[in-house]
Amino acid sequence: MYDRLLQSGELTFPSSFTLGAATAAYQIEGGVREGGRGPSIWDTFSHTPGKIEGGATGDVAADHYHHVDEDLDLMAWLGLDAYRFSISWPRVMPSGEEVVNQEGLAFYSQLVDSLLHRGIQPVVTLNHWDLPQALEDKYGGWRGRETAFAFEKYAEIVGAALGDRVAIWSTHNEPWNNSFSGYGSGAFAPGGTNHADALKAAHHLNLSHGLAVKALRRTVTREDARISVALNIFRIEADSPADTEAARLFDAVANRVFTGPMLRGEYPTDLLEDTRQFTDWSFVLPGDLAICHQPLDLLGVNYYEVMHVRLNPSFDPDTEKIGGTAFPGSERIEFVRRAELDRTGMDWGIEPRGLEDHLVALSAEFPALPIMVMENGASFPDTVVVIDDRPAVMDLDRTKYLEAHVRATHRALTRGAHVVGYLVWSLLDNFEWAAGYGPRFGIIHVDYETLKRTPKLSAYWLRTLCATRATPGLTQGPGEREYGTAVADWPVITG
Repeated sequence: MYDRLLQSGELTFPSSFTLGAATAAYQIEGGVREGGRGPSIWDTFSHTPGKIEGGATGDVAADHYHHVDEDLDLMAWLGLDAYRFSISWPRVMPSGEEVVNQEGLAFYSQLVDSLLHRGIQPVVTLNHWDLPQALEDKYGGWRGRETAFAFEKYAEIVGAALGDRVAIWSTHNEPWNNSFSGYGSGAFAPGGTNHADALKAAHHLNLSHGLAVKALRRTVTREDARISVALNIFRIEADSPADTEAARLFDAVANRVFTGPMLRGEYPTDLLEDTRQFTDWSFVLPGDLAICHQPLDLLGVNYYEVMHVRLNPSFDPDTEKIGGTAFPGSERIEFVRRAELDRTGMDWGIEPRGLEDHLVALSAEFPALPIMVMENGASFPDTVVVIDDRPAVMDLDRTKYLEAHVRATHRALTRGAHVVGYLVWSLLDNFEWAAGYGPRFGIIHVDYETLKRTPKLSAYWLRTLCATRATPGLTQGPGEREYGTAVADWPVITG
């Protein structure tokens, strides 16, 4: 039934280009009190009333912990080149340091073996936000310098256990959210609301990144393994020529606070100046920046939308209250909602051109680093219906989104960008952090009551892309009318 909506591809990726999908441990695993796992800051945060939409938690999520074989078979059916997943630090080290939970480590070792058995390359992220609660209690989490050294030891343990088999390693995923959303705005775990703490956390994440890279270099033995970091380097565009200062301000605190230390070995001078009312940066000790700046084999980039910014015309530095904002300096910036753009279910503007230009610009800025799109995808409302006596999810909006962004990635390649892979976010519908279970990003639908998996149209689209390495299109006309605009006429599965 899905095949009637898919056309042959016309843009072909080279055989060396990696195609796959991604997930994160706390968003899919469940089993939070099983297998010796300890609590994470997201367990604590999600069980705090009022923090998560609908009072949701990740206690069960997509229950990947108990459905791992089924999910692996779905990955094999998709024909993925690679699968990116994160390791739950508290599952491997329940207290965050010292004691290793061998049962937790064995879970990931078996996952890696099962992927390789199916011809899928493992892409491991060491930290996708689920910091052990014990480290938050003991050191203040990423506020504490000690957490960076605990992360080094954790990286060393995982590297020694899995380093003979894992193809790609990422130290962190989106340290922006770990620091500024977690310790500055309070939107994410652990819920801190202090800009000085957010900047301190950002530095300790940078430091821990460098320490972890060194630990992986000591322990990883797979000869072709590559070490990276997955950054949500924002694509920032000034709303007008008069708003370039807004773009500079946001670029400093959103992007260069991480790319500076990690990729250049320095904090930008303008960032230090912009944030002097919050901190004197005395937590940056001699030798830290040399540790942060470790050679990488790959740069991971997560892309969802273009950030259109302008200066806040009502900002008055003499009367404006400093603090209580999303990030340092955000009171000076406005984010522009472009009315002409189509939008995702998360109300994010859809601009494939932004991804194309972003990849080209990043390749020019960091010419020595190959780039992998480690996350790109979209949330849209989904409905499971019955077509040809089978359950189906005709997620045309998501499929069109992925098609457009894969095409944008291909255009970036033709313009000389050094892009080596593209991973869809996400393999499964999952716990979407503070938004709970409302947004669905998966190409495979998960019924959160029965945990039944149903591949969506977008999954069939990705399967075709992986099989042919050519970008499949969508039919226009009768096929789309039959299964798209008229989808409400089909019986809905309710149980």
